[in-house]
Order: sequence, then structure tokens, then C-alpha cells
Amino acid sequence: MLGEYRITGRRAADIAAGVEAGVASGALPPGSPLPPMRELAGDLGVNPNTVAAAYRTLRERGVIETDGRRGSRVRARPSSTPRDALRMAVPEGVRDLAEGSPDVSLLPSLEGPLAAAARRYAQAPTLYGAGPVAPELAELARAGFDADGVPPGPVAVTSGALDAIERVLGAHLRPGDAVAIEDPGWGGALDLVPALGLRVLPVAVDDDGPRVDAVARALEAGARALVVTSRAQNPTGAAVGAERARRLRALLADHPEVLLIEDDHGNGFVDLPLHPLGGVTRHWVLVRSTAKAYGPDLRLAVLTGDAVTLDRLRGRQRLGPGWVSRLLQYAVVELWTSGAVDTATVARSYAGRRDALVEALRQRGVRAHGRSGLNVWVPVVDETVVVTRLLAAGWAVSAGAIFRVEAGPGVRLTVSQLAVDEVPGLADAVAAAVSVGAAGVRHE
Repeated sequence: MLGEYRITGRRAADIAAGVEAGVASGALPPGSPLPPMRELAGDLGVNPNTVAAAYRTLRERGVIETDGRRGSRVRARPSSTPRDALRMAVPEGVRDLAEGSPDVSLLPSLEGPLAAAARRYAQAPTLYGAGPVAPELAELARAGFDADGVPPGPVAVTSGALDAIERVLGAHLRPGDAVAIEDPGWGGALDLVPALGLRVLPVAVDDDGPRVDAVARALEAGARALVVTSRAQNPTGAAVGAERARRLRALLADHPEVLLIEDDHGNGFVDLPLHPLGGVTRHWVLVRSTAKAYGPDLRLAVLTGDAVTLDRLRGRQRLGPGWVSRLLQYAVVELWTSGAVDTATVARSYAGRRDALVEALRQRGVRAHGRSGLNVWVPVVDETVVVTRLLAAGWAVSAGAIFRVEAGPGVRLTVSQLAVDEVPGLADAVAAAVSVGAAGVRHE
């Protein structure tokens, strides 16, 4: 069953470590079946409960999965292998549309805000026992939430959106619980869920966000949580519209025990309005990170939600990092109050490039999605063929495998490094690349 690889150990921790070592080395490739627990226990001379504990640990770490009578096997892509590892190196001279960073020319200088934060810190250093959120930041964040119709709630600060999502999931869910998550969707979230020992229930999306029928199926299948990207969905550019939000709220109202997480990372660089879903379930949060609008290295996100969830998050945070640096919080206050970023101008810049590319592809008979944000998603027949052909034409794009579970193949093009006058040439290259066997995709 395992070929020449031998699992060893007398303790559950040692057995689990042996399997993980085999996965890391490639000796146990994805999909490899593991011996039945009683069989392995007999081979090792240990109690079957010891092997059961080892397998449980491996499931919680996202290394293996168990499917009833089919037994346990190494996950198709263990959570110890981040999706980013699937990205290819971009050769010199090739235009990189695969890396999802914002346009550096649209990011504000952090020199002034950090200097102002340092001066403030010098006057009143942050010491142990201080509150986790700077009052000015909490006030500004809450005002922004109020302006967008987000229900009332306390404010917390985390080290980015993914940190917030991890802490919120950990506050309510336990290993084995199912999480409904967009497919295609953000690779970081798709990695995080199994790494926490949770199960992914993929939810199909269209230009208006998660499809209501797909969310309903996930809830019926036992999803304990739902993660929704409000705007600038990665990789499709979807944005939850008013009607879609109304229908999703109505659906969630019938499932009040489901944990709702809204990721509004598009705040600050998207020109579409927010249509929040929170408040209809007992536990909910809405997260806004500063990464895309102000810089990826500004590791800070603000969030609001129900009091119980925020209290659990802050309590667990105290046992880890304690708080997010007040220096960073003060810097964000400076950015938000100084007008360092003209959000309307930034949004128009990204929208102009994105819309131009979607339209140019449409004119060439290529279906593409990109309603908001930095990315355009192009459904294809064969990702490898398209990525390879575009690379030969001088363009690097992301294969859709990084972003999907059950969704059909596609490629993601990030427009932040693209100039509008480059769009026709890129559209020609994409049209040529997808032409191989793409007739069924291009005209749907």
C-alpha cells in the first residue's frame, strides 16, 4: 500500500510525524492510501487507539483525509504545501501578470505616516496593559463601517485579513467542522481552512458573488461557517450586488447559527458600494485590510462583528501576540486622516485597465470576468496550455489551480502592472492562447 515507505513509531506523535515526513519528502505522494488503523497498529505493535490518534492529528493538520469505507489517504494537496508553491518562476523579460500585488505607483509613501506615528509614540510609549486598539483607529474604523451600513459592533485589529479569518474560525469551530468557501476563491483562505482541520465546502460564484443556490447546498450539507468576499473577489473580480445581498441575507436568516465572515479587502481601491450581509446570523464579522490600498507590508486589518466573537478573538489574541503594534495603528490613522490616498482615483485607475481588458477580450470572442478589483478571470479548457502559450508570448499569468477546488479551469490576470496601451497586445495573446480547443468555453 505504501510501496517502500515504512511508517514507524510507538507513540501517536511519532506515527504522525513519520507520515508527515513521507509527505514532505515525496515518498507519500498526494492520493497515497494509508493502511487501515488496525493493520498499521498490528505492524507497529501498538494499540489501535494510538494509530487512531495519529490519524486524527494528521486530519486536523490537513495532511490526510478520511472518506468512510475508502479509508484514509494523503490529501490531493496537503495543507503543508501552500498554493503559492504552485506558482511558476517568471523568466527575465516576461511581463508579470501573475503576482497579485497592487500598483506601487498608486500606494502612498509610508515615510510621513510612520514618522508621525514614531513622534506620537515617543511622547506616550505603548506599554503592557494598554488597550489593544488605539481609540482614534477604532473611531475611524467604526465611522467607516457605519457609513457603509455595517451593523453596530465593537472593533478589533489583527495582522491582516487572513489573521482575522483564522482567529474568527478558531473562536467558533472545531476540527472536522465544514466551512463554505468561494470556488474559485482566495488561495490563502482555501489553504487556511484545511490547515485548521476544517473541511472545505466549495461554493460556486458568478459576477455578483456567491451563488444563492450554491450557498444553500453548502448550508444543507452542514456548513458551520460561510466566508464571503464582499468586493474585488480574488480571482474573479466578483462583487456582491444589492439583489444578491438581499437574497443571501434572507437565506442566512433561516440559518442563524452559521458563522458569517465577510472579507471586504476591496475597501479603499474599489468604486462599487458595499452591500453587507452581517447581522442576520448570531455570529458574524466584517474584515477590512489595508494591504491593497496602502501597501502589503502594512500588516493591519480592522474588523467588527458581534460582541461574543470579538471578545473571543481579543481574548485569544492576548495569549499570542497580545496586540497589533500601536506604531502601525497610528500610521494607519495618519493615512486615513491625511488624505494620502485618493481612493476614487485609485479605483478609477484599476477599473480602467480591468474594464479595457475585459472588453478587448470580449471583442475577440473570449469570455472574461472582472467586475471589480485587480484581477480578470478567464475560463479556459486547459490551464497548462494557456499558461505555457502566454509565457512564450511574453506574458506570465496565474494558473487557476491555485484558486479552485471544483470549479472549472481558468487563468487569472492581474491588471495592476498593466498599462492601458498594452491591453490590445495582451488580448491578442490571450485569444490565441485559449483558441486551442476553447470553442466550448468562448461562446458560453
